[in-house]
Amino acid sequence: MKLVTAIIKPFKLDDARESLSEIGVTGLTVTEVKGFGRQKGHTELYRGAEYVVDFLPKVKLEVAVGDDQVDAVTEAISKATSTGKIGDGKIFVTSIEQVIRIRTGETGSEAL
Repeated sequence: MKLVTAIIKPFKLDDARESLSEIGVTGLTVTEVKGFGRQKGHTELYRGAEYVVDFLPKVKLEVAVGDDQVDAVTEAISKATSTGKIGDGKIFVTSIEQVIRIRTGETGSEAL
């Protein structure tokens, strides 16, 4: 089992959700986050004053999937969220040691 975590631009959330739904992903977690990568934020002009925006708004998607779905999930997210411009985001894949469904007590891949 793997946890696929993607940090994406907020306006690409619906595209990512639809793309994941098409490949059979039934659940995901979405969190609004802020951060920066290599671009280290940007400057904006507000009422004639220039100021630096260090932390850019992003959305974090987390999807727990079986090992056999990892490639399909990462490809779906990547294709749906890519604009070809700086700040598109990142996808991280980490191993999950154990999953327990609280309601039924199921464990492992049955709990997904």
